Amino acid sequence: MRIPLLLFCAALPGFAGPFSFGIKGGVPFTDFLNAARNQNITTVLNSSRYVVGPTVELHLPAGFGVEFDALYRHYDYTATITGVTTGNTQANAWEFPLLLKYKFPTPIVRPFVDAGIAWDKLSGVTQSISSVITQTPAPVNKDVTTGFVMGVGVDVHFVIHVTPEIRYTRWGSQHFTDVNGLFRSNQNQAEFLVGITF
Repeated sequence: MRIPLLLFCAALPGFAGPFSFGIKGGVPFTDFLNAARNQNITTVLNSSRYVVGPTVELHLPAGFGVEFDALYRHYDYTATITGVTTGNTQANAWEFPLLLKYKFPTPIVRPFVDAGIAWDKLSGVTQSISSVITQTPAPVNKDVTTGFVMGVGVDVHFVIHVTPEIRYTRWGSQHFTDVNGLFRSNQNQAEFLVGITF
């Protein structure tokens, strides 16, 4: 059964093998968190300016493919209230985009478009307070959110695949919210990513 399946795949025009694996990383164009300042509260964002993680792609006939990523980033912010209360919040976030991809039929450098859905999961949320009064930082609104993803890029194939891409995600809800409107996570996410796959 396996030999006929392999022969069938090899006979498909443009079929480059069933899977490719690698790593993807990049930097955001937009801040993960938004903060405002007033007379009483100052918020400092210390979040890492990178995303990174493994990627896998299933190659399909006619230039189509399905890509799945697991991208990691770190949240970190400190809020100071009237110089008395200082709260630090840290969290890890894993983003899981599942994308349908189409590569245009050109040699060596192949432009592509992709679109799909993504899940973003917060984990390891820690909050530390240094204060003479009881106060908490902006609360976690949701630890899991879902969004719509779309992107454009190019696949440069020379021994390995190098795939620079600009990707936009619109999240359906916010991870962090503040009832005073001074602090919230961003629902619009734009980033530049580069994948290296084999």
